[in-house]
Amino acid sequence: MDFKVALIGFGNVGQGFAHILRQHGKNYQQRFGVNFSLVAVCDIQKGSVFNPQGLDIEALLKAAEKGDLQKVPVASTGWDALTTIRESNADGILELSYTDLNSGEPALSHIEAALQHGKHVATTNKGPISLHYERLAHLARQHNVELGIEGTVMSGTPALGLGLQFLQAAKIQRIQGILNGTTNYILTQMDSGASYEQALAEAQRLGYAEADPRGDVEGFDAAAKVVILANLLLEAKLSLKDVQRKGITQLSQTEITEAQRAGQRWKLIGSIEKNGEKVLASVQPIRLPLTHPLAHVSGATNAITYTTELLGDVTLIGPGAGRLETGYALVQDLLAIAAKIKQ
Repeated sequence: MDFKVALIGFGNVGQGFAHILRQHGKNYQQRFGVNFSLVAVCDIQKGSVFNPQGLDIEALLKAAEKGDLQKVPVASTGWDALTTIRESNADGILELSYTDLNSGEPALSHIEAALQHGKHVATTNKGPISLHYERLAHLARQHNVELGIEGTVMSGTPALGLGLQFLQAAKIQRIQGILNGTTNYILTQMDSGASYEQALAEAQRLGYAEADPRGDVEGFDAAAKVVILANLLLEAKLSLKDVQRKGITQLSQTEITEAQRAGQRWKLIGSIEKNGEKVLASVQPIRLPLTHPLAHVSGATNAITYTTELLGDVTLIGPGAGRLETGYALVQDLLAIAAKIKQ
């Protein structure tokens, strides 16, 4: 089957997806029977291009390096995001614009428009999913389309897929996760003797942390992921304000050393637990014993432990960010959508 895709946003994740499609598209066609083609790209800084027969990915990536997509020879240029969504012949929209945890915009409007126009959506954008997932899922059902969100929690590491597809019958009782690679890298450096300031500066130098790192170090990013996990896997109806949140900015080297002496290690843990009819959620630094599976997860790696009634603890470890890694989350979602279409 043919499946045409349009990208809203062409930064690292969009370009990572394009690289994967260029390198592995033929294999996906042979292995899964789906021919993915990229027909439109719209980026607020680089411009937009549309070709109903499919874009030349090589030319697209070269143009992106120069910061101007509209140098690619195509049928149409200059469309904004909503025009691209409504007017392109795409079967699916990949929403990859910047994340806003206060309103979910502009991604929220993009996703709504796509679903209302009968187009499938896959997104790595935490904003609209943490704020408005229930409404968006209802909209998708109304218009008989799919909404893929695997990349919103642990990039291409299938944390949601594992919980939703394989562990629901095992009765998930608690979820604990290292859900932010930036803070885990900082804590790993502090565990090796660096001060918080030194570890943050190194994280910024390596590109793990933004110039303004508050979203990571104060726990907002992890809290959004906790909301997504709680609402999807434990059928909660939480918002960001329901998550007890504390970041790592006040953690001292003295506290790091005290934990080491006690055979423990500090980690920023997103935690979700059922308490009767309630679901309790938090993000905070916790001293974990070295016997805990999350205690040895180092660097920018993410991990999640599902505590279940039938299997006990099940831990998944993998990348939580990255160009190709997050691009691959979109591939997972698109393949799942294509499989449902073919049923």
